[in-house]
Amino acid sequence: MTGWLGSLAKPVGDVLPVRLGATRRAETGSAPSREMVFDQALIWVTVALLAWGLVMVYSASIAMPENPRFAKYTHTYFLTRHVMWLVISFVAALLAFQVPVATWEKAAPWLFVASLVLLTAVLIPHVGKVVYGARRWIALGPLSFQPSELAKFTVLLYAADYMVRKMEVKERFFRAVLPMGAAVAVIGVLLLLEPDMGAFMVIAVIAMGILFLGGVNARMFFLIAAVLLVAFGLMIATSEWRRERIFAYLDPWSEKNALAKGYQLTHSLIAIGRGEIFGVGLGGSVEKLHWLPEAHTDFLLAVIGEEFGLVGVVCVIGLFLWLTRRMMHIGRQAIALDRVFAGLVSQGVGIWMGFQAFINMGVNLGALPTKGLTLPLMSYGGSAILVNMVALAVVLRIDYENRLLMQGGRV
Repeated sequence: MTGWLGSLAKPVGDVLPVRLGATRRAETGSAPSREMVFDQALIWVTVALLAWGLVMVYSASIAMPENPRFAKYTHTYFLTRHVMWLVISFVAALLAFQVPVATWEKAAPWLFVASLVLLTAVLIPHVGKVVYGARRWIALGPLSFQPSELAKFTVLLYAADYMVRKMEVKERFFRAVLPMGAAVAVIGVLLLLEPDMGAFMVIAVIAMGILFLGGVNARMFFLIAAVLLVAFGLMIATSEWRRERIFAYLDPWSEKNALAKGYQLTHSLIAIGRGEIFGVGLGGSVEKLHWLPEAHTDFLLAVIGEEFGLVGVVCVIGLFLWLTRRMMHIGRQAIALDRVFAGLVSQGVGIWMGFQAFINMGVNLGALPTKGLTLPLMSYGGSAILVNMVALAVVLRIDYENRLLMQGGRV
């Protein structure tokens, strides 16, 4: 890790070859190139989201101790823990960046198995921690870890590695698609036992996206999509509380729903409506004062909308659009360099971040039914921040190796 940024910024050599198709030509200039071999824009956009998220977590949680439920907490309780997780995540990201992409590829199956073990362990009494009736966390002293967040990352790595290994038979359903489908189904069963349908949705979309980008036949892809839609439809149809959540989404302002299943959505819409164009100003939110539940986690965007208005919401959407597009570009670049695993991983992280942000924003804006998914990189939640940072560090490593190869270096 020593001299990390310095080693990235140094030139690869006195003369840098440029790869054009199958031909390599040397640069003609006599001066050595000083081009940075890491994506500075990607780093700064990530830092912007993390910093803005930190400010908004503090703003959304500062008044929580005035609620009798949180009376034992200080006004800086959530801020302190969020900063602690950011520091841990930054160290983990630095370590993850040091790992070559080839090592991640070799470790992918074992990391997938490790996530299965953790998802099973969280269901064991006295091991898994129950919060609001869901058993999703494992206590680690003063902190808690959520295995479902790790599962998103390990499924992504496993799916990318799986597609590379199955590239020759990707047109055959039973040999290419069915085994991956079975693996996702096992993860899904464990997540639904917690229950955590939101995480299962994200994992299913990640796996489907990587299969599609890996070249699976379009007919098989749409067949998988249809099966998943039917499966999610049956889950909703057979679960009374999920049905009530859908009905509350369709009519949140009714007398029955406004103070029940539609309570969060109505107050989220009130918060965004109060913000109008430019917002009421940082710290001026009223809805965060015990009206809007989970304002610092699932509904952080609503607080942003109230305090920064439409301008703030559009800025958040723009940052996530750019982040997703950039990761997809890095993935395409890696595939063009015959690094299929690296390319699928980068594009998979783009799908993950983009889809989860889309769902969270849709829920906050009332465009989608309420679902317990945080806003990546911004919402309070240590496990999510940690895994998001590690995933972005892997994408930066992929981009770093891409640049080294294009400059004629080795990885």
